[in-house]
Amino acid sequence: MNKKLLGLVLSLAVLSLAACGNKTAQAPANSSEAPVKVVTVAASPVPHAELLLQVMDDMKELGYDLEIREFSDYVLPNTAVDEGDIMANFFQHKPYLDDFNAERGTHIVSVGKIHYEPFGVYAGSKKTLELAKGDKVAVPNDVTNEARSLNLLEAAGVIKLKEGAGLTATKLDIVENPLEIEIVELESAQIPRSLDSVAVACMNGNYAMEAGFKVSDALFVEPQNSTAAQTYANILCVKEGNENEKWAKDLLNCLKSQKVKDYIEKTYNKSVIAID
Repeated sequence: MNKKLLGLVLSLAVLSLAACGNKTAQAPANSSEAPVKVVTVAASPVPHAELLLQVMDDMKELGYDLEIREFSDYVLPNTAVDEGDIMANFFQHKPYLDDFNAERGTHIVSVGKIHYEPFGVYAGSKKTLELAKGDKVAVPNDVTNEARSLNLLEAAGVIKLKEGAGLTATKLDIVENPLEIEIVELESAQIPRSLDSVAVACMNGNYAMEAGFKVSDALFVEPQNSTAAQTYANILCVKEGNENEKWAKDLLNCLKSQKVKDYIEKTYNKSVIAID
């Protein structure tokens, strides 16, 4: 009996040591080695998702799994972040974000600027900006990008806007339209597919690239030294309250790295310009 009892005690001791060994194989709660955290980001396919792909390994080294979810519109990436379904998004500029928050009652904020995509006027049925009376010109139908388009058309000499219209310009602010061109408001994503039905079109850089255009194809483009480069810089966004989270700052730093800047310069032929 004594031998059996001793054997039982030894067996329990071995099991106890094994259990302790299994516990110490995991990082203790106060370990500096935090468990891998999944960071989900909504992005337009080009160039945003492509840029995020460049930092997946960098984020992995920092302890994160970066999960990229592509969207082809400008609404769902914001509503998904505001509702907490996705942690961040990367597709928009600050004027669009501000207008979206005001209209929808969302609470999304910028973590920082990443790059700028020059806005351009691209050929439709007309291959030059020598427009005829009554020609149609497509512009995005959201407030900020329509204003940006109208300012671009003014810079190209097609129309003249009321003084001070600026970033809030609408069709009602056109004070001179000698050719009586028709401004056709379309959803941004639809414009590349509507080029045959308009003379020319004002397009966001990402949609122009998705359609196979380079900025050098544009009939007229925003000057790179213009205020648009800062005003319309594309930003990394999160729900308000998360902007100072470590994962958000780490992702911002990865996207602003020299590695990403070099990739932008090599890949996009000035259709995308990194912001310092």
